[in-house]
Amino acid sequence: MTRLFRKHYHPAGTAPGTLRELSMEQAALHGPARFSLARRDAGRWGQMQEVLSEAIPEASGEAALYWLHVQGMPTAEELERLGDRVGLHPLAQEDILNGGQRPKVERFDESLVVILGIPEVDDEGRLHLYQLTLFMGGNMVASVMTESLDPFAEVRRRLKERGGRALGEPDDLLYGLLDAAVDHAFPVLDGIGERIEELEMEILNRPDSSTLELLHGLKRELIMLRRYLWPTREVINQLLRDHDDLFTADTRMWMRDVYDHTVQVMDLVESYRDMTASLLDVYLSSMSHRLNESMRTLTIIATVFMPLTFIAGVYGMNFEHPTSPFAMPELGWYWGYPVVWGVMLAAAIGMVIWFKRRRWF
Repeated sequence: MTRLFRKHYHPAGTAPGTLRELSMEQAALHGPARFSLARRDAGRWGQMQEVLSEAIPEASGEAALYWLHVQGMPTAEELERLGDRVGLHPLAQEDILNGGQRPKVERFDESLVVILGIPEVDDEGRLHLYQLTLFMGGNMVASVMTESLDPFAEVRRRLKERGGRALGEPDDLLYGLLDAAVDHAFPVLDGIGERIEELEMEILNRPDSSTLELLHGLKRELIMLRRYLWPTREVINQLLRDHDDLFTADTRMWMRDVYDHTVQVMDLVESYRDMTASLLDVYLSSMSHRLNESMRTLTIIATVFMPLTFIAGVYGMNFEHPTSPFAMPELGWYWGYPVVWGVMLAAAIGMVIWFKRRRWF
């Protein structure tokens, strides 16, 4: 479950905002942080380049707009330096370091911190859930992706191709990052829909224990997806409702489109959860039907052989006496053995015909 829920906890009683270094095992799961910076000046975006954490400019009210992207897990020292440069609150720094946060919006004076969950499917078809942290303050927009996933390749392409026409204000750039993060869920959900169709065909044709295991795994993934994606709708709604002073009227119009996408995402998640629950019922019904078929076949076989066993048991008693009136005269018959076989075959054939007429098989 670590790929679906990865969160680090401080010891109980630790003061809020405390940054503690991750263990070597925890740090190895994320990889070291890389800092990339793009600058928009004179109406055009420059190329995003890697920089050292010491070279990150301070957030201010100057005309230039910066987009800082952090890929990987920063150390506590790097987070503190980042917070001093861009004005990232210690509580937001702690959320980045601990990870696994529920999607939310935090307002600190004139800065805004948005935390989202992004799903991703690896090459082996396994679902992973990653945390994305977005910051907007002054002339700085920062994105922190502590895992190897890069959800903003399309955003960088837009900045490169459209130049000065693309995402020219902080709120506009934040919208672009939010839109890319929310839309990242659609291909993941499309893959889940295909898996549900494959499971449905397998359940109808030849279900087995591995099918049930796959079904439970899919159900668990959908539960975790709902946990991460359901609050995203409220996050976008909260941005539109409670923080409209940080967004222009034009950006709010585009943000409503992002909200519509979150509604579509949740509709798909809920639909797939219902379909998975229905598939579980179909699987149980199918297995019960197969069990009933097997039991009916075994019952028919046992019933067919019951009179044969009775007859064989009676004639296997071998009571024979030359003068006793209670002896079995058939034991001395010349045609006794074939007559017994004839009676047994007639009884079996008669019972099979009777079963067929009653449509028991």
